[in-house]
Amino acid sequence: MTAPLVLGVDGGNSKTDLALASADGELRSLVRGPHSSPHRLGLDGSLDVLQELLGDAVREAGLNGSAKPVAEVAQLLMAGVDSPAEEDEVRIAVEGRGWARHTRVGNDTFAVLRAGTERGWGVAVVCGAGINCVGVSPDGRHARFPALGPISGDWGGGYDVGLAALHAAARSEDGRGPHTSLEQSVPQYFGLAAPSELAEAIHRKRIDPRQLEDLPPIVFADAEQDAVAAEIVERLAAEVVALARVALERLGLQREPVEVLLGGGLLQASNGRLIGAIEAGLHEIAPAALVREATSPPIVGAALLALDDLGADGEAQERLRNELGAAAERFERNSDG
Repeated sequence: MTAPLVLGVDGGNSKTDLALASADGELRSLVRGPHSSPHRLGLDGSLDVLQELLGDAVREAGLNGSAKPVAEVAQLLMAGVDSPAEEDEVRIAVEGRGWARHTRVGNDTFAVLRAGTERGWGVAVVCGAGINCVGVSPDGRHARFPALGPISGDWGGGYDVGLAALHAAARSEDGRGPHTSLEQSVPQYFGLAAPSELAEAIHRKRIDPRQLEDLPPIVFADAEQDAVAAEIVERLAAEVVALARVALERLGLQREPVEVLLGGGLLQASNGRLIGAIEAGLHEIAPAALVREATSPPIVGAALLALDDLGADGEAQERLRNELGAAAERFERNSDG
């Protein structure tokens, strides 16, 4: 008898990974496509991206002609799905497409947490295009945040850091703020000579403001020698610590040896200064916390959560973690090349 399949989705603001695996942990297929954020594409547009990727995954797995539903359990963990009401909306819409017998929907922070720990509880902070955090206690309680951007008090995604860099560069150029090397490095990234030229290019729509999301690595590099850039890094570290602190306090985990996972493209692109500042800040409020960067990609967490729903044993989970992690690494190497 063929083992049932699970479907895992990590739907981010920059890309989407979708995996099919057997209940025994065998990876059947992994495909990657564009972002699938419902906030940016709308619900139907988001699911259309996933539908196309699922078709690719089915073909890659040699399942053409198989009866629907494709999977026994689907775990869709999506950026921009930030509240229980939004989760229900996406879940109902996915169920209408008949992809799986049982569908679970959550925010992509849950994928980072499950990818980084076998405990099933802890705290995960994700910094990508935006910033978000989730905490799960040993008894299953959750601590969550709206994560709607500035209107819900958020700061710390890639766009926020990039805008702060341009803001500092502009004030350095005209004298309203202290001198900073960002005055040169920020416009140079766009092939321009001065922050004022970059501001005009964005204002006149010659440059998409979303491209400011590309600037954090420049900020991290300049922070090694530049006080203004270092202040931006320190602010980001403080925001990560603040999110984790509130999650820990809500769940009463400040004195526990809780794992705090750091994930997302912005943190992965960071350097020791940022991670060190985060660790120092967290250890002041949770001395026993185990702070570390997530090493397995979020798609691993999504697929493992689907296996959890099936009650898969440790051997199946380890097999999937190894096979899916290796496949995701090959994707990254190919994209870097």
